[in-house]
Amino acid sequence: MNMMVQGTSVVGTVPSALPLDQIGPWNSARQMLVCSNVIDEAPDVKTFTFVVEGGGWFSYMPGQFITVELRAKGGDLHRTYTVSSSPSRPYSLSITIKAQINSIGTRWMFDNVKPGSRIRAYGPSGHFTLARNPGNKYLFISAGSGITPMMSMLRWLADCAPGTDVVFLNSARRPEDIIFREELELFAKRMPNLSLGFLPEARSAANPWAGLMGRIDRHKLAMLAPDFMSRELFCCGPDPFMKAVSSIVRAEGFDMGHYHQESFGATSIAESVHKQAQDVATKGKATGLTVSFLGSGEEKVCEPGQTILETARAANVRIPAACESGICGTCKVLKRSGEVEMRHNGGISDQEINAGFVLACCSRPTSAVEIEA
Repeated sequence: MNMMVQGTSVVGTVPSALPLDQIGPWNSARQMLVCSNVIDEAPDVKTFTFVVEGGGWFSYMPGQFITVELRAKGGDLHRTYTVSSSPSRPYSLSITIKAQINSIGTRWMFDNVKPGSRIRAYGPSGHFTLARNPGNKYLFISAGSGITPMMSMLRWLADCAPGTDVVFLNSARRPEDIIFREELELFAKRMPNLSLGFLPEARSAANPWAGLMGRIDRHKLAMLAPDFMSRELFCCGPDPFMKAVSSIVRAEGFDMGHYHQESFGATSIAESVHKQAQDVATKGKATGLTVSFLGSGEEKVCEPGQTILETARAANVRIPAACESGICGTCKVLKRSGEVEMRHNGGISDQEINAGFVLACCSRPTSAVEIEA
């Protein structure tokens, strides 16, 4: 006999199907996620599906991401993963991740997260979504696991607006590395205005291929999306791939106000954050200023150029952080008093700033500061 646990799905249980108005949305500050399923999608690619522990539903925009906390052997890790599921199906949430050769966090998830596993997560966050940048017709162009936010947006369109005009392009190393290929081909049969284009870089004996091949260029883009100049364009993938796409469309005179790309902790941003720290230190700001961490009762003098996050670590105060570049929003904390200089990269909204929140990774005190941490 199956045990019934309201709102959760673990090994040997069946989730409750209460209406949304009878249960609350997931609160990442106090509710854990429970893994309900793990699926192999492609070589070294898995989808992990979660439900809310104790019951709940997920409120997010297609294309956003969450940050997961992993209790690895060497200490807690925080990793940012795009949600691949659609908010039109709010009882569960999925992330689809690829383990690279030097992956630590992702390999830990592959080895340790099974149905029934409990995971702490934060979010959702992010501005890479068609909800914030609507268009009459779309071009989703991705490489490798950069397909995940595109899949979230396409799944939402398939459920809520299946007649939408979408060109969906994905580059991969080999045909078998194309993530979600079968589901995308099924969508193409059910969405009359969906056009698919796959670009593997190499052939494979395991999976014959007769279509276009090679890296994205102006010629291939024009073949697969002849009217790309008039589309709302979303791009996600490795940094060299996104640079190539942006260079191609920019050279054609594309209105870059309709170009959107997703990047977590890109090198250029990390370098910019480091330069900001040097500039602040040079100006002598933050010298001898005290940061009080109200939740833990600790105080620490902030060294010149140091961020609140760096000061917290020096005081052994734990503030979750992932990208450390002002992008993901994981290190968001409430500032009770004092002033800071914050130079973020989209990881916090104006409403949150007005409410007193700051990102610890990119905020440097300009006076004594009190923080809820």
